[in-house]
Amino acid sequence: MLKKFWLPALALLMFAGSVFAAADVNTADQAALDSITGVGPATSKAILAEREKNGNFKDWADLERRVKGVGARNAVKLSAAGLTVNGKSYESPASGSSKSGKREDKAAVKAGEKGADKGAEKGMEKGAEKGVEKAPANK
Repeated sequence: MLKKFWLPALALLMFAGSVFAAADVNTADQAALDSITGVGPATSKAILAEREKNGNFKDWADLERRVKGVGARNAVKLSAAGLTVNGKSYESPASGSSKSGKREDKAAVKAGEKGADKGAEKGMEKGAEKGVEKAPANK
C-alpha cells in the first residue's frame, strides 16, 4: 500500500523540481535564462549583452530600465517563473496596488471627469437659458 502512495508522490516531486527552474540574471548563462518560462532566446541574449556591456543588474528596476521588453508586468511573470535579481524576487514598487485597485482608480477618475463635464454643461445651460454670456475678464 505504501509503495502505491510513495512512488507517484516521488515522481511528482521530481517532475515539479525539473519544471520550476530558478536563475539569477547576474550569474545565469543563456541556457539557464532560456529555461525560465517567458524568457526566449531574444530576451536572454539582450540580458546577457546588457550585463556584458554595463555590468551586473542592481535590482529589478535596473533590469526593467536596461533590457527592452522587460517591464513591470513582465517582471512579475518572470519572477514567478523563478528569475531573480541578486537573489531577490520581484516586488511591485507600489505595494498594495493591484489590478482591481487600478481599475477602481480609473473608474474614480472617469466619474470625476463626468461630474466635472456635467457641471460645466449645466453652467452653460443656465447661462443660455438666461441669455447671459460671460465676457472674459480684462485685467
